[in-house]
Amino acid sequence: MADVQFNTFNAFDDAKDGTEGHEKIHVRVQQRNGRKCITTVAGLADDLDIKRICKAFKKNFSCNGAVQADEEVGEVIQLSGDQRTKVMEFLKDQEICLASDIVLHGF
Repeated sequence: MADVQFNTFNAFDDAKDGTEGHEKIHVRVQQRNGRKCITTVAGLADDLDIKRICKAFKKNFSCNGAVQADEEVGEVIQLSGDQRTKVMEFLKDQEICLASDIVLHGF
């Protein structure tokens, strides 16, 4: 019987791009069930008030959100719905980060 190699794709491979000391903000969308999805924002600087940013996201995008603690990444903002482009525009408009520091992931 021949060994079958499946083409596996890891969405987190491009997160390790080798820029040391220069953190990127990763905005991902994850499918939940059916048509529902969750947008996650990870990699925000530690000196920022993450809860306040989450509150602004919720108010401006009219969606629900929460701040989750993660061992590897730190604090992650979770928003209901596909809010990737809105999050990117908000972070650029409020000058929280540069456009080159934001990486959009997802389908």
